[in-house]
Amino acid sequence: MAFWRVREFHGDDLDAVIRLWDDPAASDSEPVFTLSELVAAVRADEPAVVATVGDEVVGCAVAEVDKERAWLLRVSLSPQWRQRGIGSALLGALEERLVAAGVHRISCLLSSGAEIGAAALEHQGYRSRAGVAFFEKIESAVSADLGLLGALGGRLLRADLWDQLKGMVREKELIEQRIVLPLAHDELAARAGLRPPRAVVLFGPPGTGKTSFAKAIASRLGWPFVELFPSRLAGESPAGLAAALREAFAQISELEAVVVFIDEVEEIAGLRERAAPSTTQGVTNEMLKLIPTFREREGRLLVCATNSVRALDAAFLRHGRFDYVIPVGPPDAGAREAVWRRYLSDVPHEELDWAAIVERSELLTPADIEFAARRAAQLVFERSVAGDLDAMVVTADIIACIASTRPTLTRQMIDEFEADIEEYARL
Repeated sequence: MAFWRVREFHGDDLDAVIRLWDDPAASDSEPVFTLSELVAAVRADEPAVVATVGDEVVGCAVAEVDKERAWLLRVSLSPQWRQRGIGSALLGALEERLVAAGVHRISCLLSSGAEIGAAALEHQGYRSRAGVAFFEKIESAVSADLGLLGALGGRLLRADLWDQLKGMVREKELIEQRIVLPLAHDELAARAGLRPPRAVVLFGPPGTGKTSFAKAIASRLGWPFVELFPSRLAGESPAGLAAALREAFAQISELEAVVVFIDEVEEIAGLRERAAPSTTQGVTNEMLKLIPTFREREGRLLVCATNSVRALDAAFLRHGRFDYVIPVGPPDAGAREAVWRRYLSDVPHEELDWAAIVERSELLTPADIEFAARRAAQLVFERSVAGDLDAMVVTADIIACIASTRPTLTRQMIDEFEADIEEYARL
């Protein structure tokens, strides 16, 4: 028999919880609080707990605190896990957190005739109040259409991605100052006469974190993230890639706010003089037309990434299309140490010679370091299976893992990247 447990909501749970909330069978048929309100609550660190069976999230309860009163926003349970006391357990765990936050009154609004949550509330001592009517006025507002977002393959990312970008201090500071803050504080930007960016290019060697930065920007802003894959779009549209891009951007224009990400953008915006006649040139021409239209509306950001900025068409990079062209380079010593410490934090180890590890991993990207750290974890696991339950890795083990990891970077790549900074960077 599978066992369930109740624990604190984590940022990693967001995708699973959204699927649960979006399932009509898991909640009231007409819930009082909308999906966007629930997402906003958990992203704002309002009290929330989940029930899990193994790694699967099967239930969730979330509340919103307003001084000494809290509103219970939603209790959701997977249909196959009802009538097992999970709803009462979720409420009990949530109440503990609310009381600790100074709450003295907990209120809940349910749709008339709702069954899901009502029994759990009664079991926990809640009482309904007869004769109370609920009035609501919904002002017209444009919000992200979650159905459209799903059709585009987009999603809301968990809120802690920015903080997980360990190291890379220079890049983080630059991207925060140039991109995140003007978009997050657009009124202050307007007072200063600063127009927030609408499109940026991130360039640098492979594996240096360009995709991670794009996702972290969306996470920090709280905007949906949509990644466009040119090769996939080309396969989905019989009219060709240019038409597929045009259709995708038309759909994206219906979203209230969005970060659009295109990786390896040189595939669709390469140097036209090097391109085969018509087909590739037509795609590049289409992108050149789409970007100005995309830039006209607020609440949107296009992030394009490339490993070879010199392969991009000059017209594509020109002022008026992209606000910034930002280098994202190999991690320096401080960044490498931060990345090592992050990925080795859960791996049992003795005191390590971090300076030696950092020096030996000079040509490793963050992705390479993650792989090498996985090798270290595998070593501990194998030793534990062999009977050494106190197994740990030492510095020599980590250096051996580095030696067996093929680095993504080469000296030539680094030299070319530094030359590209001089030639193309626009900060």
